[in-house]
Amino acid sequence: MMKAVIDAETCIGCGLCEQLAPDVFKMEEDKAVVAIADDIPEDQLTDAQSGAEQCPVTCITIS
Repeated sequence: MMKAVIDAETCIGCGLCEQLAPDVFKMEEDKAVVAIADDIPEDQLTDAQSGAEQCPVTCITIS
């Protein structure tokens, strides 16, 4: 399974990841955070990867 990690220092808080994968990412205090502590469920992995790929500052890693 895969996990998401967000570099909070790099995040600009645009919210695109949350829009693309709201079950995986959420906004807290103008920064994106991972909404689930466990592995990303298989049915949400494509959306999570899309959120990571479309992040304008590439601060999300899925591995």
